[in-house]
Amino acid sequence: MNHTESQGSGKVRLDKWLWAARFYKTRSLSAEEIDKGRVHVNGATVKPARELRVGDTVEMRSGPVVRTVTVRALSGVRGPAPVAALLYQETEASVAQRLASAEQRRLAPEPAQSLTQGRPSKRDRRDMDTLRGRAAPGEWNQRWSASLDD
Repeated sequence: MNHTESQGSGKVRLDKWLWAARFYKTRSLSAEEIDKGRVHVNGATVKPARELRVGDTVEMRSGPVVRTVTVRALSGVRGPAPVAALLYQETEASVAQRLASAEQRRLAPEPAQSLTQGRPSKRDRRDMDTLRGRAAPGEWNQRWSASLDD
């Protein structure tokens, strides 16, 4: 049996095709992304049950990355990755944009991703206060002395 459905109706549901082409790990994830409006077919927002045809243009957004692919073959069966790669062809503009976006993320990463730890501990906070010349909590400094001798 061939993995592509080129005979018969020539139509496959969008969520099923996205799952078979290995863009999403499960069919429910692909349907969820379609419902959120992150997938467009031929420039229009669609529903998961939309039937795809060979030649349709599918645009998917995953985080900051937007991929635009042209449907080359239809399949409702999830097969191996090399077979899934034959179901679509990514456009030249999409490949260039994806590579430029990856290069930009490499050169200027998100500042929050450089954090290796969470909030400082109580000991870390006290050490930072000592380094900055501030009095640690619970200690009296000269400015706020309770004695009347000053």
